[in-house]
Amino acid sequence: MRILVVGAGAIGGYFGARLLQAGRDVTFLVRERRAQRLRESGLKVHMPDGELHADQPPLVLSNEIERPFDRSC
Repeated sequence: MRILVVGAGAIGGYFGARLLQAGRDVTFLVRERRAQRLRESGLKVHMPDGELHADQPPLVLSNEIERPFDRSC
């Protein structure tokens, strides 16, 4: 299943990072400015029981989407 997470802020970043941690095929739909910051510093999620860090999270801009993503029912 290909999962598209819209945004990589507090909610999208958390759930997307957890899905990445679980080995799922996740891509974050972000704006150019956010994409640049994520490419530079990665995605970091601070939690009470530790931290998740994705150095190079999969990113896509709206004008770059080529393949379809699965949709929820």
